[in-house]
Order: sequence, then structure tokens, then C-alpha cells
Amino acid sequence: MAEGAGTRTAGDLGNAETEQDSRDRQDTAGHAEEEPGTPGDGQRTAADLGDGPMAGEDARGGPGTPRTYARRWLFLLVISLLSCSNATLWLSFAPVADAIAQHFLLSMDQVNWLSLIYFVVAIPGGIAAIWVLDSMGLRAATILGAWLNFLGSALRALPCVAVGIPSPFAFFMAGQSLCALAQTLVIFSPAKLAALWFPEHQRATANMMATMSNPLGILVANLLSPALVKKGEDIPLMLGVYIIPAGLACLLATTCLWESVPPTPPSAGAANSTSEKFLPGLWLLLRNKAYVILAMCFGGGIGVFSSFSALLEQILCARGYSSEFSGLCGALFIVCGIIGALILGLYVDQTKHFTEAIKIGLCLASLACVAFSLVAQLQGQAIVLAVICSLFGLFGFAVAPVAMELAIECSFPVGEGAATGLVFVLGQAEGVLIMVLLTALTVQRTDLSFSTCQHGEDSLDWTVSLLLMAGLCTLFTCVLVLFFHTPYRRLQAESGGLPPPRMPNPTPKLPPKAPQEAPAHSTGRPPDSQGL
Repeated sequence: MAEGAGTRTAGDLGNAETEQDSRDRQDTAGHAEEEPGTPGDGQRTAADLGDGPMAGEDARGGPGTPRTYARRWLFLLVISLLSCSNATLWLSFAPVADAIAQHFLLSMDQVNWLSLIYFVVAIPGGIAAIWVLDSMGLRAATILGAWLNFLGSALRALPCVAVGIPSPFAFFMAGQSLCALAQTLVIFSPAKLAALWFPEHQRATANMMATMSNPLGILVANLLSPALVKKGEDIPLMLGVYIIPAGLACLLATTCLWESVPPTPPSAGAANSTSEKFLPGLWLLLRNKAYVILAMCFGGGIGVFSSFSALLEQILCARGYSSEFSGLCGALFIVCGIIGALILGLYVDQTKHFTEAIKIGLCLASLACVAFSLVAQLQGQAIVLAVICSLFGLFGFAVAPVAMELAIECSFPVGEGAATGLVFVLGQAEGVLIMVLLTALTVQRTDLSFSTCQHGEDSLDWTVSLLLMAGLCTLFTCVLVLFFHTPYRRLQAESGGLPPPRMPNPTPKLPPKAPQEAPAHSTGRPPDSQGL
């Protein structure tokens, strides 16, 4: 809209959407009358009749009434199911590593690589996933991720179905690689889905539900794989069971998702979503001091949590704790994290205290990490360790959806895929470095060992590694608490506040319509009759 125009649209709050999202809105705007909104959507605007997003405006020049659609919950269900399925495929081999190695004549290093391949693929694949999500749209990214996930799950089962396959490890690795590519598309989607389809008072909750589906899948894999595999002959059953949710998610994504964006946006921020192109958007993120601090610190937190989850059994078995107890601690870590994310998601949806929530949550998580590092060196402290792992998950996992929302708030109007994806890529990279560093700092124990570690491995001393993990967690938290400060740019745009900072000369808001009605006075019309 040209400067000086008498009305302002949501587009004045930032640049236009991507061409793909604009086409999606135009193609689906005609369906707006067929889809009922949520209760309270009593008003209808021109956008509901197909005139484009936020096209309807009232007489005073304000943006058109936002609208929500019931099918947003179906989109959320598909992404949640896909994320849960992908997580189960990631760690389906790890709980039964012994049986996999013996049945297919593989080494333990080969079995471990079936899980580690996710970290390797996530770094380059994550950059490509950011481009796909912000350029091709949410629907295309979800369908692509669902098909990659399904094909990967089927490819893993091929050595158990076909006869005479010389190298089953190659099929396992190829299937896991496809699932790892799907993960990058799945992990980045919740924040974009919440921004495009949900009103501002539901965004954090929707993001939390889709994001926490991933750790829920990890929990399912840790419980289901040992329950299904009692001996080597049960492995085909396990691989077949994991195909079912992957196939269901693929079917729902392909047949039930009709568009990337709703005909009428649920908020002004949704109308302005994904306004920056791929490379310019990344450049803006790297120049955003608040975003860089958040990405580095929370990415480091993701690395610490990934290392904790992967090394928990090895750390506890060195002090005589059983693998069953390690599994219990891991389950408590995830379950309490999901509960904490639910509570905190509902809280920040109502209060918008994103910064306060993430700072307090990380401080409490750091205290739990320090406590674990000290108590894990002691024997016979099962109850205390279980409580500490529960608190670590409660405070640490809870801030993950909030951090993703905060990444969008401080980087608006850069696309949600880029804002959240770069955090995830940095987290995966830092996770690999932290995990390698922690394992490299272990030393052989020289004193009497009560180790319950299997595979004939020598008992390791994790003291230095645990203290380093606690120190890194504390360092990332202190940097975030002291140096991270940002306005909520998306909320400001939606409430009519200051526009995003990349607009140096925003269009000034014109005075009310009184000057425009001045000609009516010159016609001899009595002032008392105005507005009748």
C-alpha cells in the first residue's frame, strides 16, 4: 500500500508473505464459508469472501477480524503423530542393542551409529529443511517429512522380509538416514503451525503439544522395544509395529492436509508470517544480538540434554545402578518434562512472560544438573537420583516450547522455520561436541568397582565429565540470564505497537476521519446532522 493511504492493513506491519503462502491463501479463501470458526467468530470480513488475508477493514482503517478454523486441530494431530513416530524410529534399536548385534552379526559401534546418524544428518539437513519450510510451505514440508519417515521405516524392515540380503546394516542405515531427514522437517514445524493457524492466546500451548510429542516418542521406544524383543526372532515384529504409526501419519498428511495457511489468518502476525526470504532471513538472524544469544545458550542446553539422555545408563551403571533403574530415571525425566511443558505452556499463553519463564526455568534446571553431577558419584542414592532426574526434566523440558516461541518473538518478521530451525541445528552441533567431550574425559577406575555395565566394558570414572556438564549448563544459563533482553516484536506488531525494526520509516498513522469530512461543512450541511 502506498504511503499516505487512508487505511492500514496487517501488511503494513512488515513485508508481504512468500509467494507460496500467498497462493495458498488465495486458493483456499473460497472455502472459508464452508469451515466453521471457533465460538465467538461472529463477525465476517472481506477476507472470508476470498479477498485475501486480512483484506477486510472497518470504517476506521483497522485490520480485519482474525478468524480460526476447526481443522487446525487436525493439522496439530498430524504433526504430533509424525513427531512421535519419528522419535520412536530414532531410538528403537538402542534399548535392544544386544539382540540386534547378535541376530544380525553387527558390532556395538554399528548399532550405536543407527542412532548417531540422526545427529550427523541433522546439521546439513536442517539447513535444507529451513528452506523447504519457509519457501514451499508447511503442508509440503509435512507431507515430505511424512513420506520420508514412512519409507525409512519400511526400508529398515526389508532385511527381515527379503531373503538373502547380504548386508542388513546398509538397509538399517539407509532407513535411519531417511528418518533423520524427516526429523529436521518435523522438529521445525510446531512453531510455524502455531504461528499460522492458532490465535495468539493458543500459540504456546499448540507449540508445546507438538514439540512434546517428540520426547513422548522417545519414552514409547524405550518401553516398547524391550517389551517386543525377548529374543532375536522377535526383531521383525518390532520393526513391523513401528511401521504402523509412520504409515498412519503419512496417510493423514497426504489426504487430510489441504493448505499451508488458513483462508483468513488467526492474527496479524500470521498474516505477516514468513515475510523474509531464505538467505536474507538467515543474515538478519545472525545480526540479531538477542537471537544469537538465545540460539547459542538454548542450543547448548539442547546439547546438554541430548548428552544426558544418551549417557545416563553408562553414568549410572558405573556406580552400580541397574539398567532398569536407569530406564526408570529416563522415563521420569521425560514424563515430568511433558507435565512441566504443559503447565508452563498454558501459563505463558495467558501472561506472555516468555523471557521470565525461560530464565527461571533454566536456572532451576541448572541447579538440578549440578545436583545430579554430585549425587551420581555416590552409591545407594536411588530415591534421590530419581527425584533429581524428575526435577531436571520438569524444569529443563518445560522451557523448550517457550524458547521456540521466544525465538520467533525476538526475530520477527523472519520466518518461523528459520528462527526455530537454526536453534535446533546449533543444538545438534553442540550436542555432538559435548557428547564427544564428555566421553573423552572419562578415565578407567582404579579403585574397587561396583559396576553393573554390560558388554564386558571396564568401569569408567565420569566425575570430570559430570562436573563439565554441570559447568556448561550453568554457563549457558548465566549468559542467557545476564545478557538476553528483547522486545516481543510479533506481539507488538499484532497489538498495533512499534513495527519490526527493519522498517526504518514506517508509514505514519493518519489522524481520524474528521478532516476527510470537512467538505461536508462547505455544502451548508448543518454540523448536527453529521454521522446520522
